[in-house]
Amino acid sequence: MTAQPPRPAATPAQALSAMDDLIAAHLVGQQEMAQRLGLNVTDLTCFAYVLQAGENLLTAGDLATRVHVTTGAVTGILNRLERAGYVTRRPDPQDRRRVRVAAQPDAVARAYALYEPYYARLHTLFADYSSDEIAVLTDWFTRATALANAYREELRGRDEASD
Repeated sequence: MTAQPPRPAATPAQALSAMDDLIAAHLVGQQEMAQRLGLNVTDLTCFAYVLQAGENLLTAGDLATRVHVTTGAVTGILNRLERAGYVTRRPDPQDRRRVRVAAQPDAVARAYALYEPYYARLHTLFADYSSDEIAVLTDWFTRATALANAYREELRGRDEASD
């Protein structure tokens, strides 16, 4: 880690504004990445969860829960990903009624080729922060993600109550 000048003070409002900018840049970037891979953003998100799981293959139900779609919708997503050569479905050895989703190696290579330069730059950016600062960032990202997921569920609950 190189010595960095002190970080400027910021208010919660400034932090939220910076976060909004990051989210907007991320959303536009994900759309661009998805287009380059011949996918839509939801399908790319599902594929990312498959990659994140690695050898611990997810079920279709796991994906539906993570992406917050119905099991019927995830079936359509998996059909598209399978047709495009991104995933295969394998019978679950413990329950033959379920399937597990595995990434196709050539699709993994295509995704990594696209994302690797970006992640390398993020790693370089993280090198500017101390391990204590990275711990704070990780805690904040984790807690903000849980908050976002909980709020989305709350909104869905309101929608269901008004139906």
